[in-house]
Amino acid sequence: MIRNSVYAALLVGSAWVFSGSAVAQDPPAQQKAEPTEPDQSDAAAAIAAAEPIDDLQAKIELLQAQVESLQEALAGVQAAQVKATPSWKGAPLFDGGSGWTFKPRGRLMYDIGWVESPTGVHNPGLGFSNEIRRARLGVEGTMPGGFGYKFELDFAGESVEFADAFFNYKKGPWDFTVGQHNNFQSLDELTSSVHSSFIERAAFTDAFGFERRVGVSAQYSKGQLLAQAGLFSDSISDLNSIGDDNNSYSADGRLVFAPMMGSNQLHFGVSGHYRQLNDAGSTIRYRQRPAIHTTDVRFIDTGNVNGVDTETGLGLEAAGIFGRFHLASEAYWQKVGRTGDDPTFFGAYVEGGYFFTGETRGYKGGKFDRVKVLKPFDKGGWGSFGLNLRWDYLDLTDEGFVGGTQNAFQASLNWKPMDYVLFGFNAGHILYDDAAFVSDGDSDYSVNVAGMRAQVDF
Repeated sequence: MIRNSVYAALLVGSAWVFSGSAVAQDPPAQQKAEPTEPDQSDAAAAIAAAEPIDDLQAKIELLQAQVESLQEALAGVQAAQVKATPSWKGAPLFDGGSGWTFKPRGRLMYDIGWVESPTGVHNPGLGFSNEIRRARLGVEGTMPGGFGYKFELDFAGESVEFADAFFNYKKGPWDFTVGQHNNFQSLDELTSSVHSSFIERAAFTDAFGFERRVGVSAQYSKGQLLAQAGLFSDSISDLNSIGDDNNSYSADGRLVFAPMMGSNQLHFGVSGHYRQLNDAGSTIRYRQRPAIHTTDVRFIDTGNVNGVDTETGLGLEAAGIFGRFHLASEAYWQKVGRTGDDPTFFGAYVEGGYFFTGETRGYKGGKFDRVKVLKPFDKGGWGSFGLNLRWDYLDLTDEGFVGGTQNAFQASLNWKPMDYVLFGFNAGHILYDDAAFVSDGDSDYSVNVAGMRAQVDF
């Protein structure tokens, strides 16, 4: 009996310890109990209901909730960090969410040039020369609802001028633009200067005064077809000038068919342009430098053409990219409507290029695009090396206007150590007929030129 009483006392004591509170009962010596065996199931129930285990479980659940909360907070911080950290596409691209993006852009081009002086021609613009050809800074990006923007300033000239400055709206295959932008004249003109195969574009693009103008335009692009059209006034510089250089308008359009032939990209285009100068008896002048921009000497020059009312242009384009080899050719006619005879001037070029290092010329949106270097210099390679040859023709003689003609035979060697850096060397031999300067009593002669460019863009 004494043994049974001890068992009962131990069982009750254990329950008291686990419950954390005293159990009111008589001292064991005075307690009268029947001789029973200890109930194991009652002990287990008492342990399960014990208050310390409940406290421990509550603490575990609280810690789990705190961990989950911290994980959610960490995920939020990581998501915000991804948004705040720009991606890199030649320059940092900041994405603010909800359709807002912002990307700085720019280019710097430093040119060195040399032009041979024909015998008997003395001009300080001949010989050695150099310049900052372009120094642009700008921004581009998108806005909610399909809108976008692009603004660039060029600091290279005597005054700061706008390059591209426009807003646009894209919806499916349509793209609508308002502001200053190129008005669809020529494949070579529309191709960015940072993607050009030569230091300067074909002669007719500069001689005929192609430039960005303020206007509204629309383009439709789907599959192999690209159609562009717009109405334009003058450049921002002319609009802000004093005088009569701010009231002309033009209608411009271009149609491009760009099919694939296997892995080869083809390009066929036609463009038409009509400009009303809107001043009775306006004066224009067509002239051109000798394949580089570092000199202001023009060997081919119409002089002033008076009484001009309109300019009408027609351009034809053809190009192809065949692996590391490319071809391009254009022809352009510029007719001048004036009181009296209406002269038509003409320009054309044929160009071919080859990459020794295996690259291919880029193409996008109806124009040539960036060359992607296969083995860049910063990754242990030597970059890309490309050789280009071009025949560049310009005729500024018609209907009594003797501006002269040129046949330029040019070569360029371009080294791109990486996608956004270029070093180019150009050389040319130019034949002139009826040149603006007389050499030893003769206006038919040849001139040699050379130029170099260091370029970086982002």
